[in-house]
Amino acid sequence: MRTDTTFLRSCIDRLGACLDALAVAEDETARRLTGEALASYFEVALEQSGKLLRKRLAAWFASNRQADRLHFKDLFRHAAKHDLITPDAAERWLGYRDAVDGLIDPENDERFDAAALELLASFLADAKSLADMLDRTNDE
Repeated sequence: MRTDTTFLRSCIDRLGACLDALAVAEDETARRLTGEALASYFEVALEQSGKLLRKRLAAWFASNRQADRLHFKDLFRHAAKHDLITPDAAERWLGYRDAVDGLIDPENDERFDAAALELLASFLADAKSLADMLDRTNDE
């Protein structure tokens, strides 16, 4: 089944732009607004990644319904099982899913510390790799 990665790539580009903007934000208001946009694009890109991976994995199941029933984390475990991503990448994706709630909590002003920014940079690289893999498998 062909997967269209256009929206995912758009989210990845915007996520990268938000990371760059956060690094140069000069005041608290700019950091807060950029951080909220960053958290939103992270969540959308994460969900879009799962949605597209679900479509790609459907080929390994007897029906699309079986693939549709997979939980988010199971999608990435199956992707590693079928060599679509590495086992290390699958573990990182599981961590991204766990991190989404902490990044979006509006009560937490310190949510973008060095560890969170490192996680987002890692996510950006993994999301690009996932989109590339999905595009390559479209051509096969």
